[in-house]
Amino acid sequence: MDNKTMPSYFYFTSFKVYGNVRALYFLITIISYFLIFLFNVTILLVVFKDKSLHEQPMYLLMCCLLFNSLYGSSALFPRLSVDLLSNTHAISRPACFTQLFVIYTYGISEYTILTVMAYDRYVAICDPLQYHNIMTHRKTFWLILCAFCWSIFCISLPMYLSIRLPLCGNRIPRLYCSNWSVVRLSCVSTVINNIVGLLLAVASVFLPAGFVLFTYIRILIVCRRSTAEHRGKALQTCLPHIVSFVTYSIASFSDVALNRSDPGQIINAVAILISLEFIVIPPLLNPLMYGLNLPDIRRKILSMMSSLKVTF
Repeated sequence: MDNKTMPSYFYFTSFKVYGNVRALYFLITIISYFLIFLFNVTILLVVFKDKSLHEQPMYLLMCCLLFNSLYGSSALFPRLSVDLLSNTHAISRPACFTQLFVIYTYGISEYTILTVMAYDRYVAICDPLQYHNIMTHRKTFWLILCAFCWSIFCISLPMYLSIRLPLCGNRIPRLYCSNWSVVRLSCVSTVINNIVGLLLAVASVFLPAGFVLFTYIRILIVCRRSTAEHRGKALQTCLPHIVSFVTYSIASFSDVALNRSDPGQIINAVAILISLEFIVIPPLLNPLMYGLNLPDIRRKILSMMSSLKVTF
């Protein structure tokens, strides 16, 4: 295969419109990454320092969600910060596919973890007497392992097909590497890529969404028959999950729609915001939702802050 069809570097073209405001965007990027790191690590430390919390499946799954946020954002923000201060905006082929792999495994894992969390809440509310017999530590571990392994499987096949494509260009109209941006550069038909991508999208997005919807229909039916106090507790534990799932679904759907549209038909600033929201908003919002809405987490954070004030 001709080396010209396998470019050694890709070039991001979205940075050229920034001009003299790159320093401002760099500052916003650094602050956003710092806040994501601070919020998520704080909740993780609170849970893992307290044995009574990290032994509960709900909090363990929550930690997986927050860890996944750190994993995904680490693929974007450091590289984005460098590109904002650079004049070339080039990324090597291996680095591009590595970034692509991390971002997509983050995206799929977000759905799979939220699906497992929905199952956990379903069992806790609809069958509370059997909860600890069903959600054992062993079963929780295997559910978490399957959630991450499924994301790796789902991206490995389309990524393999994309790596093999002969390309007739090396310019990506994004701020980071995405699979569809690379596929669009192909010199040959991408029908197989499209079919595989569609099937995996259904398996990794629509099936989990359908399951989450089913669990909440069942939860609502049980809550209607329960006391007001039980409904209040159920809503308190489910609200962060509902907000996280809806927010991520909207953000990821927007990114998929952007990928499938013509970049030239969308205002650059709008396209940039849409492409970043699925990897910026959930990592910022999730720790805030769980930290503010779950009483156990909120009390531990306030206690930790009080001890820090006493120390200083």
